[in-house]
Amino acid sequence: MKKLFILIALLPFCMFSCKKSGFLDDKTNGLTADAVFTDSVQTLNFLNKIYVDAGYSFGPSRFAGAGGTGNTELATDNTEGTNNTAVWADSYVRGSIGPSNVITSTFFATDKDFWNTPYKNIRRVNLLLSKLPNAPFSDAMKKRIRGEIRFLRAYYYHYMVVAFGGVPLISDQVYNIDDIINIPRNSFADCINYITSELDAAASDLNGVVYSDIDYGRVTRGACLALKSRVLLYAASPLFNGGSIATNANVQPLTGYTTYDKNRWQLAADAASAVMNLGQYSLYVDNTTRPGYGFYQVFLKRVNSEYIFAYNRPAQKEFETYYLPPSRSGSSIQKPTESLVEAFPMKDGKTIKQSTSYNPNDPYTNRDPRLDNSIIYNGQTYMSNTGTKTQVFTYTSTGSAISNTTADAYTTANKFTGYFARKMLDENLTNSLSGTTERAWPLIRYAEILLNYAEAINETGQTDKAYAPLIALRNRAGITPGTDNLYGLKANMTVDEMREIIHTERRIELAFEDHRWNDIRRWKIASSVLTGFNSVDIITRTGTSTYVHTIGSAPRILAFRDAMYLLPIPLSEIQKMPLMLQNPGY
Repeated sequence: MKKLFILIALLPFCMFSCKKSGFLDDKTNGLTADAVFTDSVQTLNFLNKIYVDAGYSFGPSRFAGAGGTGNTELATDNTEGTNNTAVWADSYVRGSIGPSNVITSTFFATDKDFWNTPYKNIRRVNLLLSKLPNAPFSDAMKKRIRGEIRFLRAYYYHYMVVAFGGVPLISDQVYNIDDIINIPRNSFADCINYITSELDAAASDLNGVVYSDIDYGRVTRGACLALKSRVLLYAASPLFNGGSIATNANVQPLTGYTTYDKNRWQLAADAASAVMNLGQYSLYVDNTTRPGYGFYQVFLKRVNSEYIFAYNRPAQKEFETYYLPPSRSGSSIQKPTESLVEAFPMKDGKTIKQSTSYNPNDPYTNRDPRLDNSIIYNGQTYMSNTGTKTQVFTYTSTGSAISNTTADAYTTANKFTGYFARKMLDENLTNSLSGTTERAWPLIRYAEILLNYAEAINETGQTDKAYAPLIALRNRAGITPGTDNLYGLKANMTVDEMREIIHTERRIELAFEDHRWNDIRRWKIASSVLTGFNSVDIITRTGTSTYVHTIGSAPRILAFRDAMYLLPIPLSEIQKMPLMLQNPGY
């Protein structure tokens, strides 16, 4: 197990130092293709190289460079950043994204972008597939490797399709640097069919495969079925299921299905159900230590019952460095918004508008325990740099974490929201304290599958079947069951009522996990949530322990345009391949 963790941690440094050549960026220490693929160790190293970028979209420093950092969470209504003007997400929400800057190197210091990183790894997969028949492995090992890399190819494609719509499918073709390539985009339907068929084939290849500890973290059959669940859910969603933003008849099939089909929701529900029926995964539950402790702990354990596909990290404290407030020596690169905090229900499962226990002057008491485990708010007790737990104060007067005497004062430049991110952090660490934690980034976890099923089955009209997965999530969260054992859910909800609950549940359960940007686009609600300004909580202390909460606006204007439901094809690609049509609105 440990060896794979080390490989994942170290390979990026050699990978990004390589220069393009006839063998592109796939040389290993100057070795030729023949030398690599006739050696079993080098071939496995090459396979591991394809895994290295698996967390490129999730990573908290995806948009590192030019003074900023962060990932797509900063392009949503969930967070504001420290230096938004230097990152891609700011250009996106301000409406200034276009073909010439969608993948500009200004925003991608390590070239981890929406287009190049997936295709770079798709080419690696194709190269390995072409060499695999003659590689020095047993037939069983070749079959296992084939399953792993076909999943990874589908995985990289799925990120492109949800961002751009249909993209060129290059099948098993291996292009070299001197090749002249001019191929059109495939339709959205073609891409979904290709991705799901590849995942079916990969799942078949990996059926019955049992990894040793040293290989923990590799692709499994369950991961193939789980990704298929996500892909089919996306395909059934309003943006792609007959809701194309294109009016041009030639472009429309590239941006989604041309007509709505309710059965696509059933296919998505069936795909999620297939994962659930494996019996291999379950929510990580611990409400004994404290309510919702399982939700807190699951992100600090590389090995757990919930992770289906994860990006294993060496022992470190990277999230503590990125997300904690300055008083805990953190960079606070993404600050949760007031609207996200308000989305968390009360401990009885009711919304803050419905529950009689909500007190706007004491807004954090009796809330869903996931709030305490996801957000640092005013007065919350948290580990300090001295190794003792003290309160974090976020009110705007002297003595708080954002007082005018600190570097994190409430100013336009610092974009403070009243909150700091806590989810996935080890509550016993700060950036200044010694010590590390084990961690894996949750690229696909079982909670997502439950939410996928609830959403899809509700849209088929079988709303009664959506209750069970939501109740399981709320039980794990530490919400009380109530006398009706519905955990705050209204009985006999309509499809519309349940849809609203599922959207909110997905927002809070999967916050900061690289889902929100895709969700608000596929639901076609980005035009309503990315308008005006994100909300912030301006807190003023009026006594020793009394506070006035005033809802304010973050300084960053949100100016979403409907064209931005899909990203523009990079201008450089359009110029190289005239057959490729641009997305509408660009």
